[in-house]
Amino acid sequence: MRKGGKIMFFTALFVVVLCAPFILNMGSAQAAPDPSLDTPEINALQEKECIADTEWMRENHMQLLDDWRWEVIRNGATEYVAPNGQVYDMSLDDTCLSCHSNREEFCETCHDYSNVELYCWDCHNPDYEE
Repeated sequence: MRKGGKIMFFTALFVVVLCAPFILNMGSAQAAPDPSLDTPEINALQEKECIADTEWMRENHMQLLDDWRWEVIRNGATEYVAPNGQVYDMSLDDTCLSCHSNREEFCETCHDYSNVELYCWDCHNPDYEE
C-alpha cells in the first residue's frame, strides 16, 4: 500500500478541482429582476390581466409563443382562447407587445439575467437596434 497516500492526495485534489467553481461563486448570486409593468397601456387598463396568470406566463411564455408561431404559420390559426375564455390574436406584436411596450425593462431584464438570447427581434420590430 505504498501508493495509498498518492491515491488519496489525487482523489482529494480531483474533488477540490471539481468543486472549485461552486466554492468560488458561493454567495455571489444576484437577485432575480422584477420586470417593470409600468407602461401607459397597462396603466390604462381597468382590469389588469394577461392571457394567463403571472406564474404560468413566467414559466411557459416561450412555449406559448412557439406554439402560436407554429399554429399561425403551419395551420393558419389566428385566435387563441385563453383559460378564462377570452379570445386573443396569436401575435407577439399585436397582443403581447401592445401591453408590454417596454421591451427593455420587461423582456430583456429577465433574459439578460438568465443569459438567454432573444431572437424574437430578428423578425419583430426590425427597426430596433441593440
